[in-house]
Amino acid sequence: MNRLRLIYCANMRLPTEKAHGLQIMQNCEAFAQNGAQVTLYAARRINSPQMRAVTDPFAHYGVNACFQIKRIACLDLYPILERFSSVAAFGLQAFTYTLFLFLTMLFRRADVYYSRDVYSLLALSLIKPRRKLVYEAHQLNHTRLGKRLQSVCVRRVGLTAAVTEILAEELRARGGARVIAAPDGFSAARFGALPSQASARDKLDLPDDLFLVGYVGRLHTMGMSKGLETLIDAAARCRRAVGVCIVGGPDHMAAALAERWRKSGLPADWFVRAGQVSPTMIPLYLAAFDVCALTSPYTEFFAHHASPLKLFEYMAAGGVIVASDLPANREIVREGETALLYPPDSPDALAEVLRRLYDDAELRSDLGRRAKQAAAQYTWEARAGTILKAALGA
Repeated sequence: MNRLRLIYCANMRLPTEKAHGLQIMQNCEAFAQNGAQVTLYAARRINSPQMRAVTDPFAHYGVNACFQIKRIACLDLYPILERFSSVAAFGLQAFTYTLFLFLTMLFRRADVYYSRDVYSLLALSLIKPRRKLVYEAHQLNHTRLGKRLQSVCVRRVGLTAAVTEILAEELRARGGARVIAAPDGFSAARFGALPSQASARDKLDLPDDLFLVGYVGRLHTMGMSKGLETLIDAAARCRRAVGVCIVGGPDHMAAALAERWRKSGLPADWFVRAGQVSPTMIPLYLAAFDVCALTSPYTEFFAHHASPLKLFEYMAAGGVIVASDLPANREIVREGETALLYPPDSPDALAEVLRRLYDDAELRSDLGRRAKQAAAQYTWEARAGTILKAALGA
């Protein structure tokens, strides 16, 4: 019996320092674990010096080399044009990627064509059976053109997998005939054997006597802050020996947070800038933290459409989670059971939550244990199986 063939089309730099790179690679691995023969068609783009140093994307992301990676040509002038017009740079790159993807796919056959990219799927809908197309939706487009194209896309594809229930309902309202909610997840293999907190801190050279609140991930998304300023302001008001560890970049934003910390008057060695680290190091950092923070501000994207990888990995690590009280977060965690939630953008409320956790070791233990138990339903492999079952039933 022939294996199901799945082609994943991704207009992305590979590897990339952004979370979607890890998400895409882990999803390709998960589809392969479900028995599919997977080929990832990524853009041949100009990468950053740091990412160009990565010679093996499978090893970089810590995934099994159980699928193929192929490159699609494109005209990438982003490093040159972005100083003049990032819109023009993106438009040129996206158009040429879509064009060459279209030409390549004329000679490729698969059972499922999968993408997060509306342009790719609209192009494929001209030459492939629409029932074979799957759109993974991560946001609701609002510009006149973007709204129109996304509405056409959800009508043409065989299945739309939206990362939140709210987004799924909004895309149904735009005409999506077959839309399911499929939140992000985590790789079980990455969290199979975590070290003790003491061992993790020793390996990472982190203070062993500090109550450490950690954050992992990019410090902004689509130009929007992730709310780390609120965490620093909360630490300053906490009246406890609470330190903060920031794992991620970009560097200039991490430096600005360090300066904010300095101005708050807190001890300099209570603030740790780990910088951008390999995805394979993330579980070690999570094991080292006393509390894992998700500080997203209230915006439409974060409140309704975001499915942060960090939240699922916090849970998988048995982390003690503090998260802003947003509808999208409440789809995954429960207040007082698997996380403590606070009103977004409120440093006073967050400070009160941190004081409560600092003073109550039993509460921390209970929250971490329940979060780890709840994580079991959110593995990438289970998610991929659900999507494939829905797609093949189209």
